Amino acid sequence: MLVTRFVPTCLALWLLACGSSPGESPSAPADLVFFGEHILTVDPSNPDARGVAVRGNDIVAVGSREEVRAYVGANTRVVELEERALTPGFIDAHGHLALVMRTLDLVNLAPPPVGPVERIDDIVTALEERISERDVPAGEWLFGFGYDDSLLAERRHPTRDDLDRVSTRHPVGLMHISGHLVALNSAALAEVGLTSESPDPAGGVIRRRAGTREPNGVLEETAALAVLATVMGQGAAEAFPAELQRALAYHASYGITTVQDGASAVEFVGGLRAIATHAPLPLDVAAFVHVNAMPLDAPIEAIGHSREYENGVRVAGVKFTLDGSPQGRTAWLTEPYIEGPPGAPADYVAYPSIDPAHYKAQVARMLRAGIPVLAHANGDAAIDLMIEGVAEALGDERPDHRSVTIHAQLTREDQLDAMQQLGIVPSFFAAHPFFWGDWHRLSFGDARASRISPLRSTIDRGMPYTIHNDAPVVPPDVMQLLEIAVTRTTRSGSVLGSQQRASVEEALYGVTLGAAYAYFEEGRKGSISPGKQADLVVLARDPREVAADEIGEIDVLETFARGHSVFARDAEAASPAAR
Repeated sequence: MLVTRFVPTCLALWLLACGSSPGESPSAPADLVFFGEHILTVDPSNPDARGVAVRGNDIVAVGSREEVRAYVGANTRVVELEERALTPGFIDAHGHLALVMRTLDLVNLAPPPVGPVERIDDIVTALEERISERDVPAGEWLFGFGYDDSLLAERRHPTRDDLDRVSTRHPVGLMHISGHLVALNSAALAEVGLTSESPDPAGGVIRRRAGTREPNGVLEETAALAVLATVMGQGAAEAFPAELQRALAYHASYGITTVQDGASAVEFVGGLRAIATHAPLPLDVAAFVHVNAMPLDAPIEAIGHSREYENGVRVAGVKFTLDGSPQGRTAWLTEPYIEGPPGAPADYVAYPSIDPAHYKAQVARMLRAGIPVLAHANGDAAIDLMIEGVAEALGDERPDHRSVTIHAQLTREDQLDAMQQLGIVPSFFAAHPFFWGDWHRLSFGDARASRISPLRSTIDRGMPYTIHNDAPVVPPDVMQLLEIAVTRTTRSGSVLGSQQRASVEEALYGVTLGAAYAYFEEGRKGSISPGKQADLVVLARDPREVAADEIGEIDVLETFARGHSVFARDAEAASPAAR
């Protein structure tokens, strides 16, 4: 339990204005002060701080105990950290808030340790139990999330025939753990109108029964996304406020103080703003509007880009999706998969999710308008396209654009060189070595698999970078993410590319100051520094002082956003609902 006390003082000591440094005479007492030996400032100019003072929304002093003690007033909450650690608030460098909101109540079909499913029979049982427990009426959709063919005993996707065992009276759908594939039963296929006559959409595949045109129930990429957009949108408006509150509390429990929605619909942004009109959101939410399907003549002003938050909401830029996922074996490569999807030819390299010419034209429009760009690119062919689009848009100019390659999983060394030259920031899905490292060895072979999320190659170049969980693909568990970036240990216990490991401090940078830089927010977030927003996390232990394979077990004890406690494991601290 945190040692928390309110300390009276007989000294007339006051804070100066927000952003004052230790040693100056304070003009008002701090609201909150931390003391301890384990303060990870992520500020290279002040790495050895032993005290932090917060007033209102901001950090006002960082320094020694003696310097910060001057900021303690009669009503200051003083936290003695003891063996606990204080870090900057974690910044969600890439995730999908909207999808988290919609999936938290779906049937959990993930494999251990996230969920209980190990075989297709487990999926059938879990869905049957949901129908019984909630008395789901016939004709109503039933959806599950998180199944992973790479970890099912059968090593395949559930088909319509498997899901018909659940029900023939309910449309049944499953979202793959990657979010890039869907499995449907026969009733669901009929509901969405997919038959043997249905063509594959551009950028997607309707998988078929062997030797026929009849859908087998599994849909890839744009074929899957069309179903998700239709089904997951049902009832969304009514449930929006409660789902948002629950999802933000969920992120706060992992120490996240800035949340991303990395493929926003305009309607979702409108919903956020409508709620924030009544009261500021407890966490900052940065939306990136998905523009794959945006016409080239559509007005850019409709995106609503802003550099400033309004009550915790801003449209921080736009998002492109250039390919699929490596775990779904739809990442677009320049060299064939070693082992591809069922029935794939020997030269299978997957495919783009967008017309390359459309992407290049659209990204040029965005960058010339000063709108930040995220581009989902997992395979090296997709990364080539991402780089080419930015390079052609910039020409000989080098504005401070900070375009981000999201996931950047199979990045080659020459691509890192190009990103560095162009000012592109790689954002690595660094949780992959644990969750799918063994699967990647089968898909890509050891040489390519060992370079998944090449953090060390990036760090050694002195490039800015971020790391992320891509929630809800994996939970937004930042401590687990740090552990995987440091150890690169797979589920089987082997190490996937030891040469690409990061240190604890380097991994922490990727979810704090590095992420703030990618957001153009390094002046306000990302480190414990005077004048920055008081986004802070109290950890049960200092991650630098535990065994590397124990980092993920460190609890988040309390999360502060803009100086307010938004999550607390300590019963003495305020609850999220009270803020």
